[in-house]
Amino acid sequence: MNTINILWVDDEIDLLKPHILFLEQKQYKVTTCKSGTEALEIINDTNFDIVFLDENMPGLTGLETLNEIKEKRANLPIVMITKSEEEYIMEEAIGNKIADYLIKPVNPNQILLSLKKNLDHSRLVSEKTTSNYQQEFRKIAMDLAMVNSYEEWVDLYQKLIYWELQLEDIEDVGMTEILESQKNEANLQFGKFIEKVYPKWFNGNEDAPTMSHTLFKDKIVPEISDKQPTILVVIDNLRYDQWKAFEPIVNNYYKKTSESAFYSILPTATQYARNAIFSGLMPSDMEKLFPQYWKNDTDDGGKNLHEEDFLNTQLKRLGLQNLKTEYHKITNLKSGKKLVENFKSLKNNDLTVVVYNFVDMLSHSKTEMEVVKELASNDKAYRSLTVSWFKNSPLLEMIQQAQQLGFKLILTTDHGTINVKNPSKVIGDRDTSLNLRYKTGRSLTYEDKDVVVAKDPKAIHLPSITMSSSFIFAKGDMFLAYPNNFNHYVSYYRNTYQHGGVSLEEMIIPFVVMNPK
Repeated sequence: MNTINILWVDDEIDLLKPHILFLEQKQYKVTTCKSGTEALEIINDTNFDIVFLDENMPGLTGLETLNEIKEKRANLPIVMITKSEEEYIMEEAIGNKIADYLIKPVNPNQILLSLKKNLDHSRLVSEKTTSNYQQEFRKIAMDLAMVNSYEEWVDLYQKLIYWELQLEDIEDVGMTEILESQKNEANLQFGKFIEKVYPKWFNGNEDAPTMSHTLFKDKIVPEISDKQPTILVVIDNLRYDQWKAFEPIVNNYYKKTSESAFYSILPTATQYARNAIFSGLMPSDMEKLFPQYWKNDTDDGGKNLHEEDFLNTQLKRLGLQNLKTEYHKITNLKSGKKLVENFKSLKNNDLTVVVYNFVDMLSHSKTEMEVVKELASNDKAYRSLTVSWFKNSPLLEMIQQAQQLGFKLILTTDHGTINVKNPSKVIGDRDTSLNLRYKTGRSLTYEDKDVVVAKDPKAIHLPSITMSSSFIFAKGDMFLAYPNNFNHYVSYYRNTYQHGGVSLEEMIIPFVVMNPK
């Protein structure tokens, strides 16, 4: 182990001899000095790992010395030691990004703890996280063999996300690979589960989760009141792990009153799942009741142009047509900024709906642009890119304004997305739909083991384009590819983010209710 170099600055340094001896016995190297001026000279010539700095010294005060050191060595951790418990000193020190704050008299163990916290922190966290996951790994493996209900799948998926985010901060490739294989195994089992139970969720006899078409009635309506304006933000294509990654930013403005998961309908694609949220209907019912608003895969034109119309029909059906409601769809930076500028005008609405399309654009541009492929080469990078976008987006500005105006915030999505790795050959006629994660058409030929099949779309409330149309949904990280030009197609789409199929990432998605801080 490399020797840790400590600089200890205190005008009464002689009284701290026992502390210094204690640290030297623990193999730390301690350099001492009695003033801020002396400290600054020593720091010019020597590299230290950490500084202990007395706040109350003649000449340059501790706070002044702190500022000077930070100008020279911005990343050097400084532990402020003071007799005074005055709040303004603490605030000044913390504002200047001190590493720790100790009140005199300090005992040697406090010093040791501060050193471990600041210098060994990442190693200790890494070791603890790894050993905790190793223990949890066995439990998750056992759960995987037993899980048999939609609630248990939500719990298991949330557990996997928790560990994925914990392991993200430690540099242990082996652990990450183990988790990756556990996620793959989970998706394999989840595919079998959906194959078995999904059609039963529609027959009225089976306990079914909240799904896209029941979300509004079950979860959103109970949150709307005329006492407080509500903003419903639907971020297109948002995975559960991406929400967990930027949740801390939202927590600066809002406190969570509830968080739950719901299931996206199949196909986990925008035109099906998002229209289902706003209409409160399954796709075959939308096609039957509102042919003027619904478009099938093979029809020309935009498939999500009537969300606001669908929303109004649902409000009417639920007897809520008198709610003052406004709907906004944000598909680019300009329209986002425009809504931010006019945000105050929304406070008189009972419900403001904002559909935000950024994450979807990100996943599509990853497919089409090499630079985005580089930036989002795996799930960790994809999360990081989402957080960067969110921090600098008009959406965050909207959330900040919503907090100031006292809005309740509901944040959700229409479906998630998965990084596809493995091609599966499929053959269909000219009218087969183009999506990589699901296909609908006549006489499809496919690999049975790679897909969930719906031979009778009506059984899962999907439209049949022709009498003999069926649907297939890719499982796990599969993507569907035609045999002609196969190699080019596969290399183009492998390791891109797609949706429409059956995976934990696409189907189990967040629903969060928050109140302003």
